[in-house]
Amino acid sequence: MESSTATSKVNANRLFYASCFALITTAFSFAIAAGILDQLKTELELTASQAGLITSMWFLGFPIAMVIGGLIYHKVGGKAIMQFAFFAHAIGIILLIFSGSYIGLLVANLLIGLGNGCTEAACNPMIADAYKGNRMSTMLNRFHMWFPGGIAVGSLLSGFMTDMDIIGQSQVWLLLIPAVIYAYLFYGQTWPKAKIEEAATISGNLKGMFTPLFLFIGICMALTAISEFGPNQWVGLILSKSGAEPTLILALTAGLMAVARYFGGSMVAQFNQTGVLLGSAVLATLGIYLFSTQTGIMAYVAAVIFALGVAYFWPNMIGLAATKTPKTGALGMSIIGAIGMFSTSIFQPIIGGWIDADRAAAAAQGFTGDELELVSGQETLGTMVLFPAILIVLFTILYFWLKNKEANTEVATA
Repeated sequence: MESSTATSKVNANRLFYASCFALITTAFSFAIAAGILDQLKTELELTASQAGLITSMWFLGFPIAMVIGGLIYHKVGGKAIMQFAFFAHAIGIILLIFSGSYIGLLVANLLIGLGNGCTEAACNPMIADAYKGNRMSTMLNRFHMWFPGGIAVGSLLSGFMTDMDIIGQSQVWLLLIPAVIYAYLFYGQTWPKAKIEEAATISGNLKGMFTPLFLFIGICMALTAISEFGPNQWVGLILSKSGAEPTLILALTAGLMAVARYFGGSMVAQFNQTGVLLGSAVLATLGIYLFSTQTGIMAYVAAVIFALGVAYFWPNMIGLAATKTPKTGALGMSIIGAIGMFSTSIFQPIIGGWIDADRAAAAAQGFTGDELELVSGQETLGTMVLFPAILIVLFTILYFWLKNKEANTEVATA
């Protein structure tokens, strides 16, 4: 147990704000990487599959750091994990700026991904330990608000810099600003202790993880992550030929997600976590379907529906693990996040391959130029509809599963 003196030294608000700037760094890296992907693809004469592999390194570093961070969180502390995060961010950013090779971009994105994963591994359990009850759900949603919020700001800044002829890797310098701020805010801070004693041990975490409920949540997380990140990463390249402005689509999607997450605690209080997740899956399915069939102004309508659909996926999947399987602790939250990012890492090159295959099929049908890019891209988005559609079924099962479990618990304690 922690002493009252130790508790008084924990400045939860400062830690929370530092966490937000760390997540803004993650978001900027995502937005700017997406913004310069097409240019790098052209400059280095890369195929869509190769560009997808560069992107996948960002997502691969994430789960590696999350798993390791979750394993050592209660041994070395969140502070040490965030120190490594800053080191990985700084080196990765500098390498991304100065590297002009395919291999260099792979390594840079891997390092940045490691820094991003450390951020999730350290900050999610810190927030879960620093706040209680629905306040925890509120703060987790507001923490994760800064991922889409940072993407919205980052994509607009990227577009502005492009208009000012500050292009490509020169835009990456922007990532250092939030990185330096979070390093300053975390400096010298005391981190909160685990609420549940068993959650602070690896054996207790593993015992909580090897349960049907946690494994089911993991399967759902794999699909929620690719439902969000798959379309988000590629929709700009695909819709750029449809008459819609890609950076505006990305900013609109991310901005709405940020606003939705700000009110996430209220949504969870009203509909509970599984109810919110089920509704989200329905909207995400509709949004991606519209992306795959609509052009021009309707692409913005699709972006609104898609954003409202995927907004609550990530924070509430993490929150679901924290509240429904509390013994899994920091490791459980990290593993759930890692599953999401690992799923995305696996699927990014696959999606790139789908785009290449659909482009070849469309070319064989006689499509050329912008029409070729749009037809093949929308065909790929049509395939991605499967991800959230499966989630509708899974979250319906989960809703009744947890409802039945809670009813049985009430009977047992009556």
